[in-house]
Amino acid sequence: MSPNLAGLPPRFLRTPEAARFLGLSGRTLEKHRTYGTGPAYRKLGGRVVYAIEDLQAWADRGAVTSTSDPRGSVLPAKRHEPAPAAQAGRTRR
Repeated sequence: MSPNLAGLPPRFLRTPEAARFLGLSGRTLEKHRTYGTGPAYRKLGGRVVYAIEDLQAWADRGAVTSTSDPRGSVLPAKRHEPAPAAQAGRTRR
C-alpha cells in the first residue's frame, strides 16, 4: 500500500539534478540563472533549488513541431539586449 503523497509539498531538485532532468550541464544551468534566461528557481537557506513543475514549464516553452516553426521562447544561456519596451522608458543624461 503506497502512502498518500497528495499532501506533500512539490519535490525540489538541486542544480546537478535539475541539469540532468533537462539534459543540460550544471554549468549551462548556472549560466541561465546568471543571465535570467533559465527556469524559475528558489533560494532555500542559501541553496538553489528548482521545482520539477518549473523545469518542465521552461522546457515546454521551447517546444516546436517542425524545423519550419518559429523558434521556441527558450533563449540560449548568454547575455541578451533588453527588450525595446524596457529601453523606451529610459532617459539619457
